[in-house]
Amino acid sequence: MSNAEIKTSVDGQELVIEHTVNAPRDLVFKAYSEDELLSSWWGPQGWQTENRQFEFKPNGVWLYCMRCVDQDQGEFYGMESWGKSIYHEIIAPEKIIYTDMFSDKDGNPIEGMPEIKVTMLFTKKDGNTQISVHNKFPSTETLHFVMEMGLVQGYASQLERLDELMTQLK
Repeated sequence: MSNAEIKTSVDGQELVIEHTVNAPRDLVFKAYSEDELLSSWWGPQGWQTENRQFEFKPNGVWLYCMRCVDQDQGEFYGMESWGKSIYHEIIAPEKIIYTDMFSDKDGNPIEGMPEIKVTMLFTKKDGNTQISVHNKFPSTETLHFVMEMGLVQGYASQLERLDELMTQLK
């Protein structure tokens, strides 16, 4: 389980995850917008991310692979999980809107897996940054399916990695 403090709420087809990062907004936004920084912390603890394609601009594509490198994670060790995002709107350092999906290594969406419309908001808060991630799913059933897969726990774990990165960079 993660040590990152998060708040979650569900409203219909939307899951909102909020977390405050002890770092200035420009630096937190940079961690999402620069290829090398993003790949250094994205994914849950024990996983490494390789960005195969990263175009941080409207209509740009981010194709990545998360690999479990932690032998203590048992059956997950060595597993790969591919994802693809298409950016729609970027307002630095305030907002990122993109569509996120599970994909194969070529970026083709995995049939039967949902596309998630993600709106990320970065708000200054007492010298820190509050991240609000609004995940809009195609249906409430899909939202609950992905939550049962461990979406909240995985996201909390990667936010812990973001917190660690911010401590190093400040």
